[in-house]
Amino acid sequence: MTQFNLLLLLSLLTVFVWSLISPYDRFTWFLEVFPVILGLVILTSTHSKFKFTRLSYFLMWCHAIILMIGGHYTYAEVPLFNWIKDIFELTRNHYDRVGHFAQGFFPAMIARELLIRTSPLRAGKWLFFLVTCTCLAISAFYELIEWWVAMATGAAAEAFLGTQGDVWDTQWDMNWALLGAIVAQILLQKIQDSHLNKISQK
Repeated sequence: MTQFNLLLLLSLLTVFVWSLISPYDRFTWFLEVFPVILGLVILTSTHSKFKFTRLSYFLMWCHAIILMIGGHYTYAEVPLFNWIKDIFELTRNHYDRVGHFAQGFFPAMIARELLIRTSPLRAGKWLFFLVTCTCLAISAFYELIEWWVAMATGAAAEAFLGTQGDVWDTQWDMNWALLGAIVAQILLQKIQDSHLNKISQK
């Protein structure tokens, strides 16, 4: 493990411990943070066979931090965004929107790297389209998980759903994930390509 990866891991574990201490709701914390735990297990078990670029590891770290903050407070009660809500007289805490934008933004670049390195696909329109479709599929599947949990547990899943009274919350969530995937590819594809070129040269 490189020094860079070790720093990311140690800081991630520090935030994980903070997130675990007295969360708003223990059940919601588990549901929100479970993808981080699953991701760490997968990365650890496959690290000897497949190593991502530094950029991808950093993006994974960013996404994990967002998830753990949301798990600790719940997405509807993150203090900074409650303050923003009060200052600008908004109707909801918008950390949930940030979380779903991230659900498209960060996975887009992970999916893009995986497709470039493990398939015949190369940078271009088809790759852009397929990465976007992948992120939309992930977002839609996550909404199904929220529905399944709500059906199974009833009121216990209310904080996990985080609709905050918006009947169009599911559609908004997928819309923000779609935007996140598009924005990430536009902003980061050249940076990612330079990282991938370094790997191919080695």
